[in-house]
Amino acid sequence: MTNDGHSGYPAVSSGHEARRGLHSETVAGLPASGIRRFFELLDRAEGVISLAVGQPDFATPAQITNAAAEAMLAGHTGYTSNYGLPELREMLSSQLERLYGVRYSPERELMLTTGVSEALDIAMRALIDHDDEVLTPEPCYVAYQPVVLMAGARYVPVPTYPEDAFMVTAEAIEERITPATKAILLGYPSNPTGAVLDRKTMEEIADVARAHDLFVISDELYDRLVYGVEHVCFPTIEGMHERTILLGGFSKAYAMTGWRLGWVAAPPHLLEAMMKIHQYVMMSAPTAAQYAAVEAFASAEEDVRGMVAEYDRRRRMLVDRLRAMGLPTVEPRGAFYAFPDIRPTGLDDLAFAEALLEEEHVAMVPGSAFGESGRGFVRVCYAADYDDIAEAMNRTERFVARRLAASGPK
Repeated sequence: MTNDGHSGYPAVSSGHEARRGLHSETVAGLPASGIRRFFELLDRAEGVISLAVGQPDFATPAQITNAAAEAMLAGHTGYTSNYGLPELREMLSSQLERLYGVRYSPERELMLTTGVSEALDIAMRALIDHDDEVLTPEPCYVAYQPVVLMAGARYVPVPTYPEDAFMVTAEAIEERITPATKAILLGYPSNPTGAVLDRKTMEEIADVARAHDLFVISDELYDRLVYGVEHVCFPTIEGMHERTILLGGFSKAYAMTGWRLGWVAAPPHLLEAMMKIHQYVMMSAPTAAQYAAVEAFASAEEDVRGMVAEYDRRRRMLVDRLRAMGLPTVEPRGAFYAFPDIRPTGLDDLAFAEALLEEEHVAMVPGSAFGESGRGFVRVCYAADYDDIAEAMNRTERFVARRLAASGPK
């Protein structure tokens, strides 16, 4: 073996070993996260008000945390069923039927996962074959493209626009369908735009899915966080229960991001395929988190309503402030993000976010991190203290005023 002369470890030898590379071609082909470089800058900054991180600023309600602690002290620290606690699946089934009128069998159509990220991953791998195509509205959650690529499929973005309130249209989806198209991946309410699909649009998308024999993977993690509109659960659309894999979780509505608990609902044959992957790579969702979720369903509805009301209060202030300073902003109707257009400043979204961070110590995420359709926008998260948001808007207003003055008529 040879040595590089510095590390004390063997150097990569020439020949066959070197040609094979150090990691898989799939991983080598994954795009770097558009957020990573920005967060590296954020880590080095001081005195920053962050409107960048997409997680609730509330602590998990105390009774939920206490229930998990009691379960662990009582010795419930081993594996659960691969599918999750039967009691929790029963409660999840009842919750979906109560909220949306959709019925899933607790025994055959529901499974608890380690966050919605795992649910999305195993849904994609169970459904998609190599070189299938998956259509996804953009801007979208940063993990959608990588998870499609890791399943060996081709990712096909479907642009959305502020003129349509960032709602994807059935026509835009149909225009991009080819013989290789297998599924449509939807994420509504949307991270990053806050868009919510209305029933009419969903019905039109369902018509396209049926006409072309497509499946829909519907990520509805933010289902409880809507403001003045109805959240329509996609499998309730006529003919779509058997064609939909429904994803959800506890992270956002119950302020449980660190508990890593999600769920998937699907017809039995699809759920069984996902369980095959789940049992090998994960075994079961975190046990303590499942006991916490039982308590969340049992007693935290008032907490959820209180958090949603506070998000709404922040949302209205934030949108008003952004518009008043000259940044066109589509009203977000769900999740906890606004997606203002920063092009009037004369900056692109990355330059805007970096300069705002450097000059005024306010963190927002460049919109291009969420796909090409996000260029010229930034994501602003209002899961932050109301007074902090107000101060961040004061700082942003100063920054925008300087840029508008600099880019105005000479």
